[in-house]
Amino acid sequence: MTEYSESLTDPFGGAGDLWMAGRTALVTGGGQQSDNEPGVGYAISRVFAAHGARVAVLDRDPAAAQRTVDAIEADGGKAVPVVADLLDDDACKRAVEETVAQFGGVDTLVNNVAVGDRAGIFEVTPERFHQLMDLNLTTAWQMTRHAVEVLPSGSAIVNISSVGVRARGPGMVYNLAKAGLENMTVGAANTLGDRGIRVNCVQVGAIWGAFAAANMSPEMREIRKGWSALGTEGSPWDIAQAVLFLSSDRARWISGQILSVDGGPSSPKPPKPAGENR
Repeated sequence: MTEYSESLTDPFGGAGDLWMAGRTALVTGGGQQSDNEPGVGYAISRVFAAHGARVAVLDRDPAAAQRTVDAIEADGGKAVPVVADLLDDDACKRAVEETVAQFGGVDTLVNNVAVGDRAGIFEVTPERFHQLMDLNLTTAWQMTRHAVEVLPSGSAIVNISSVGVRARGPGMVYNLAKAGLENMTVGAANTLGDRGIRVNCVQVGAIWGAFAAANMSPEMREIRKGWSALGTEGSPWDIAQAVLFLSSDRARWISGQILSVDGGPSSPKPPKPAGENR
């Protein structure tokens, strides 16, 4: 971690372009499922590696994890696949241990695993309710619980949430779980602050990536573009850049924060059709 200084010189003024040089990151859900649109975990892993980090790409799908690793290595970066089902607490522990064994340590954790199910809070079976809560919240708790045993001072944890937390429509289990994740972010930041570990969260807005491409019609995509203040959609790369900042020493005095990456707050007026001049 960059040391504080009383000097009038910007401590980052002489820094190079590599924001993650010397760091080791473990990114959950970092695999790439297809050759089409990128996923958020894939984009985060690629951006971290491009900025000098060694990346452990964790996914339950070996082929998906390897796809991301291959892309990183093709660009000259360093990455390894870590295969684990994070619903299994022992698997979470082994994933952390494997990362440490491969790289000698870990100082950055990104909890990205999620399932964007639209199931209503009273429309699911108890089994499905607990499964969705586990996938979207418990996995992050389990990974964090094991990672803090090895994270040194100066480490960073970034949780990936959703603007769905702010939704005013019918309740969904997904939004409920993400609200819990954001609460955990603030609690963990206060709990781990005296150990020099920062914990922050990124709220993902209406981005166009692998998940949206698999679940949204072209018509809905056009309508959704008008939902943000900027009147445009984002991409997983926008999310990755926010996570990069929060994981780097440039955010050394930022902890317990929820950063919305959503193109700005939506307007109460009807959304403009995509492509309309403003």
